[in-house]
Amino acid sequence: MEIFHMWDIVSLLGLPVPTAGRSSYYIQCPCCDENPREKHLNINLKKEVFRCPRCGISGGIFDLYALYTGASRDKVRKELVERIGPPELMVRPKKNIVEKQKEECPLADIESRNSVYTALLDKLSLAADHKENLMNRGLTEQDVELLEYKTTPVVGMSAIAKQLQSDGLHLAGVPGFYRDKSGAWTFIHEKRGILIPVRDRIGRIQGLQIRRDNVSRRKFRWVSSTEMEDGCRAEGWTHLAGALQSTMLLTEGPMKADVIHALTGMTVLAVPGVNSLTQLQMTLEDLRNEGLLEIKTAFDMDFATNHHVQNGYNSLLQLLGNMGFTFGTYLWDPRYKGLDDYIWECCLQRQTQ
Repeated sequence: MEIFHMWDIVSLLGLPVPTAGRSSYYIQCPCCDENPREKHLNINLKKEVFRCPRCGISGGIFDLYALYTGASRDKVRKELVERIGPPELMVRPKKNIVEKQKEECPLADIESRNSVYTALLDKLSLAADHKENLMNRGLTEQDVELLEYKTTPVVGMSAIAKQLQSDGLHLAGVPGFYRDKSGAWTFIHEKRGILIPVRDRIGRIQGLQIRRDNVSRRKFRWVSSTEMEDGCRAEGWTHLAGALQSTMLLTEGPMKADVIHALTGMTVLAVPGVNSLTQLQMTLEDLRNEGLLEIKTAFDMDFATNHHVQNGYNSLLQLLGNMGFTFGTYLWDPRYKGLDDYIWECCLQRQTQ
């Protein structure tokens, strides 16, 4: 019996091959990816199948050949034998393949993520206790409304995903969304907390963070669905609060940046943490081209005593120096951990005088 393998078809068609150790990988979908940088078509060499979670095209070995060549599905076997010979005579390369536990989508572009997250947040509400928490930090009702903070959905995630699809939005590659056991799109179920939009320099939502209720460790987490079927991981995106200026603050966490900006009017750039600088250099390069000259760091005051924080802080200063920025450090009363706490306390004292 003639048995061809997915690797034979990939090689014959000249399609991209996976990196070493991978059997499941993504290439540009010929049906729905218009931009060459988009890669939604998953090819699984071990399972001998392909599928695009975005447009739904899928199939096996012969289907992939027919998709790219236009050959009739019932004539593919004969055509393959004519082109490459019987399978038993073929010499196939050895492959070091390790199957991933779950299929993961490549990250969607920023415009797609922004559209999905904006529509998602529009369907959610902010609980009364969360609104009170935010206003106790110094935000006004208008600030809270403009920032679009919302409470994590507790139920109805599949219904929300279905509504978003009905609105014409593609959920593949948007961190937080994945397919359940029935194959339907849904949204990750997280502990109750506040959803925080993480925005780029022109206000687009790159991803979401959660400030989780009633936890003492890892209070802030990214919304991610990396270990779920057709899920997607979040990256350590930076967040910009306020319009670009030649001088800006650099702090830790998007919520802290939003509060400082609301209280002072200063432009604030936030990283997820002082040791999370992966995306920072790219952001700084873009901002420098648009006029950024000087940076004032304003990390929590424990940077001076916590050696883990100190190491990351030293790496940050080296990065700023190498990029040619003028930089300095804000210091404040160490009884207040964050600059946002200190500024809000000063505001409260002025109100009582």
